[in-house]
Amino acid sequence: MAEIVNLNHVRKAKQREEDKRRARERRVKWGRIKADRERERLLEAKAEKIHEGHRREKPKDERED
Repeated sequence: MAEIVNLNHVRKAKQREEDKRRARERRVKWGRIKADRERERLLEAKAEKIHEGHRREKPKDERED
């Protein structure tokens, strides 16, 4: 005979697992110290500057005519 399952327990267990998964993702995204966030911001700014430096032409607002 099949096992009797309370669907409320299954639903709540599934929701708890989903909440734990979301919490892990948020800890990775937001759970960093200030120095880590600042370092990442500086690296992104540096990458943007390097990327902009490789343009063939400057945007119209930065041209010196």
